[in-house]
Amino acid sequence: MSDILIFVSYGETFVFIVLICASILALAVGMERTIIFKRNSNKKISRFAKELIMLLRKRDLKAAAGLVKEFGDNVYTRFAQFSIEHAMDNAHGLQDLMAGKIIEEKIVLENRLTILNTLGNNAPFIGLLGTVLGVIKAFHGLGTLGSTGAEVVMRSISKALLATAAGLFIAIPVVMANNYFSKKVKIIIQQLEILSREISASLHARKPDTTEKQKSKKR
Repeated sequence: MSDILIFVSYGETFVFIVLICASILALAVGMERTIIFKRNSNKKISRFAKELIMLLRKRDLKAAAGLVKEFGDNVYTRFAQFSIEHAMDNAHGLQDLMAGKIIEEKIVLENRLTILNTLGNNAPFIGLLGTVLGVIKAFHGLGTLGSTGAEVVMRSISKALLATAAGLFIAIPVVMANNYFSKKVKIIIQQLEILSREISASLHARKPDTTEKQKSKKR
């Protein structure tokens, strides 16, 4: 029984170490993702998207390409530059190429979100494990000391419950942050799909013009 008690004591300490490491990791990932999403969703980006759509509706791909270079590196400019370059080259299967680029950018945006998802789902269970180990230790103490050790046992149980509280303390903000970032990813992907349709519509609108010019030259 003493070997089991040693295992339980070490396990309880290990659970608290894991929870501390999980909180540090969650904080680091949250800060990194905050910087990424702040770079890809601000007033400057909104202005870029509006100006780009206006130029695309005017069928001015050259001006749109120039606008992309002015706004630096972000999800929207990378996608717009990729799409406009292939559109100007009259690449076949442009719609499929843009769909592939959207998936690529989605993978970049969702990078490390699985860490937050995993921590948010499992932190309460890790804390619960610590509580179970603490309660085992407390009841073992109660069986050894009897009624005279009630105070010691109650302290052990209160310490054990701290593990569950710590797990919930980590999980709640992590789940909220993960939901927020997932929503941001969804919004950005939807906006990229809007841009892809604008580019596709612009390209289709230019094709009749070129055929009409060719007919007029033959005449």
